[in-house]
Amino acid sequence: MIIAAGGWLAFGGASDLSGVLALTKIPPTDTSSAAFALCGDNTRMNCVLDGDTFWFKGEKIRIADIDTPELSPPRCEAERIKGEAAKARLLALLNAGKFSLSAGWRDEDEYGRKLRTVTRGGRSLGDSLIDEGFARRWDGARHGWCA
Repeated sequence: MIIAAGGWLAFGGASDLSGVLALTKIPPTDTSSAAFALCGDNTRMNCVLDGDTFWFKGEKIRIADIDTPELSPPRCEAERIKGEAAKARLLALLNAGKFSLSAGWRDEDEYGRKLRTVTRGGRSLGDSLIDEGFARRWDGARHGWCA
């Protein structure tokens, strides 16, 4: 469930983190942009690592509201294929125009990645990935993609 009021988004419902309400302030305008590429072995400035992780201005960002198939390493060939498709779609979405990054109730995860909701025009890019079948809502736990 998503409730929007006064520029705030509230994510709640049975699938969220044990009833924790995550609040994200929606910026009034989208001001961030970059020319993103796929990440390689070079310096990571603006690149996409996988379907829910990217580097922006040298900072590693984990999209907070979704989970996509793993690529490092995938647990099966089906997960690898789905993960590559999610990565390509995130690359296209990030390169499609200006966006905003918003912190939620946690600033970063246990791996030091910044946890951010990515929006364009007030809509979560994570929701777009979910709607298109490249991701699922993050519920606090990893689930397999090999079925």
